[in-house]
Amino acid sequence: MNFGLSEEQEMIVETVRAFVETEIYPHENEVERSGIVPPELGDEIRRKCIDLGFYACNFPEEVGGAGLDHVTFTLVERELGRGSLGLTVFFGRPSGILMACEGEQRERYLLPAVRGEKIDALAITEPDAGSDMRGMKCAARRDGGDFVLNGTKHFISHADVADFVIVFAATGEEETPKGIKKKITAFLVDRGTPGFEILKGYDSVSHRGYHNCTLNFTDCRIPEAQVLGEVHRGFDIANQWLYGTRLTVAATCVGRAQRVFDLALPYAAERKQFGKPIGANQGVSFKLADMITEIDAADWLTLAAAWQVDAGRPADRQIASAKLYASEMLARVTDEAIQIFGGMGLMDDLPLARFWRDARVERIWDGTSEIQRHIISRDLLRPLGA
Repeated sequence: MNFGLSEEQEMIVETVRAFVETEIYPHENEVERSGIVPPELGDEIRRKCIDLGFYACNFPEEVGGAGLDHVTFTLVERELGRGSLGLTVFFGRPSGILMACEGEQRERYLLPAVRGEKIDALAITEPDAGSDMRGMKCAARRDGGDFVLNGTKHFISHADVADFVIVFAATGEEETPKGIKKKITAFLVDRGTPGFEILKGYDSVSHRGYHNCTLNFTDCRIPEAQVLGEVHRGFDIANQWLYGTRLTVAATCVGRAQRVFDLALPYAAERKQFGKPIGANQGVSFKLADMITEIDAADWLTLAAAWQVDAGRPADRQIASAKLYASEMLARVTDEAIQIFGGMGLMDDLPLARFWRDARVERIWDGTSEIQRHIISRDLLRPLGA
């Protein structure tokens, strides 16, 4: 077992970390204050990422990506996690689901997304269908050679800057051991398509500048040529690719926690009370010991899960464990960091309150902590017939 990074991986980590520190950090306070990323700033970050050769680094070389393996890409996501999500979203990592594009779809959607010419967004969640994906009400019915889409999606991340959206909709029903469930199909829907409306979403306490949107479809006509994958097989496509988003959440939580720790450690060594550094007190030093232990544990869990994927081994449980532990670890670490800083930890002069607020959503999106526990427990119990 070799836990070291290769020379190339070390270089990638250093390069991405430097990019975040020089291109992302300087703009964070203004984005946090305004809740807006100016379009020209987003374009500048995207252009610099392309020039650096990291845009779409999660895609294989044959379609123009950097072809990074899952471990190395997870290291990239870990470093990006140190920065504001509203800004790092422009360090493009298009949805892996686009690899399901075929024929003309590759020229129209996949390749432009890889080149940074188009931005995609993923639309699954609905007001009445979050964790229960197959309970969605957004539906598409056949009409000649087209599908007509009606319904609403919400909590759709960065749809406000997307050129097209990958929309999952019900296209039928089937009998399952758990009763009647919806058949799901994925569609590629362009911004500006008649009947497709992108609206401002909810104001969130987490990740300001990284907007969620509400999507309305009213008799939105979509040619069958824009079905992604096979009709009624969208659920399979989603399950095949969503593991990558959960690894991303785990990795970014590790990066964010490490940045918080890097603020708390020197403060504990420098801040004096009662004539000595507060870090000399076990009440603070033990917090630091617990924080770094949890960060390291989450880091290794996440990298081990990525290694499982690279090795071609089943990794659902390992990915769920990484996402579960890393997201809950981040909440504990940010809370303890604020405790170390005391009242100053909650002031806008420091970024800790932002990290604390941002941490809360990580236990919800891309599969709640409860869903991750379900995945883990089912993996353990099914072989025993339970």
